[in-house]
Amino acid sequence: MRIIAGEWRGRPLTAPKGDATRPTADRTRETLFSMLTSRIGSFEGLAVGDFFAGSGALGFEALSRGAATCLFVEQDKAALDAIRANGDRFGVRPDIRPSSVLTLGPAPAPLDIIFMDPPYDTGAGQVALDKLGRLGWTGPASWISIETGHREDVAVKGYAIDASRNVGKARLTLLRPE
Repeated sequence: MRIIAGEWRGRPLTAPKGDATRPTADRTRETLFSMLTSRIGSFEGLAVGDFFAGSGALGFEALSRGAATCLFVEQDKAALDAIRANGDRFGVRPDIRPSSVLTLGPAPAPLDIIFMDPPYDTGAGQVALDKLGRLGWTGPASWISIETGHREDVAVKGYAIDASRNVGKARLTLLRPE
């Protein structure tokens, strides 16, 4: 795994040890960021959340491309260690919330982009997005990406699907608040 573009382009990412997490593959990440770039243009100055963060690959990719901030939410210890190691590698101190996405409280402000890569075939991303929306983590201009298994459909009340793409075993779904 490596950073695809931006300031840290080509630099490797540390992945969590064990099989408790499934890092987003480079090809899938490249497709996702291409989808987002065609819609938003630049990542400069954006506030991003990497929820179900795993290695933090999505958040670090956004930071490399100019995002101002990224909140990493993860509960697995090995994944948290990988996020910290990646932060050290890139010379940043990641803003980490070591908890379940479902235990987050009210947001201080809506995020511009939320990345979610929950365990496949669980519906956890949809449940989390419903709760995050009610707690103010999303706003009218937010973009939400949920990575699921390629056969898993995403539907969350109050959110419209902007695009959906299958990439290998993954499906990337971009949503916007209605």
